[in-house]
Amino acid sequence: MGELFDLAGKVALVTGATHGLGMAMAKALGKAGATLVVNGNTPEKMERALENYKGAGIDAKGYLFDVTNEQQAKEHIDRIEQEVGPIAILVNNAGMIKRVPALVMEVDEFRKVVDVDLTGPFIMSKYVAKHMVERRSGKIINICSMMSELGRDTVSAYAAAKGGLKMLTRNLATEWAKYNVQVNGIGPGYFATDQTAPIRVDGHPFNDFIINRTPAGRWGDPEDLGGTVVFLASKASDFINGQIIYVDGGILATIGKPSNEN
Repeated sequence: MGELFDLAGKVALVTGATHGLGMAMAKALGKAGATLVVNGNTPEKMERALENYKGAGIDAKGYLFDVTNEQQAKEHIDRIEQEVGPIAILVNNAGMIKRVPALVMEVDEFRKVVDVDLTGPFIMSKYVAKHMVERRSGKIINICSMMSELGRDTVSAYAAAKGGLKMLTRNLATEWAKYNVQVNGIGPGYFATDQTAPIRVDGHPFNDFIINRTPAGRWGDPEDLGGTVVFLASKASDFINGQIIYVDGGILATIGKPSNEN
């Protein structure tokens, strides 16, 4: 059974993996045996991240480039293929969000979010998949969102991009399944990260909202994503294609947290 989930000998490239959920998923892949390559675009964050991976017993390789820059992405993908090995797993995690009401959001701001959250995964998938198609093997995992399914105040650009990423996932799966390339997605719910720390305090309205809206009754731990990303990166998911797995504590399954009453 262990062979189904063993990633030994597989090169895994995770974008935006210098911190947060990207780092948590990258660590899970590394601990499952994958040769880990992490992408970022800030030298200082990359240096700290590589030390963090080293401390976790993972010898990660770091590459600095902008996933929205087609030429940079293509050149670095080719470099990774030559310097590290054939990319067997791609996790499109790099993303951004701008919380601005639609009535006052600048069009350039909207375009920037869509560029990072949707065009970036397309660019990365296109150039990694060229190699995967030649080898007739590969796993691409797009990190979607609750906003791939739901709307929310002030995140119109993010929701539009993540909804598009869900459909991009399904379309790429449709095109590439015949080459034994599986394209799937993960939709994280609300997770306990450094970014959410200020609002994860008792009494904060949003903290109370999330706890009460989530059947599991808690925020997700970044490590909760580990099993899902390893599963979608492994042989165990070879006949799964075009699916989005929501790791959300049950939010999308219900209109409210179940009562404590028996």
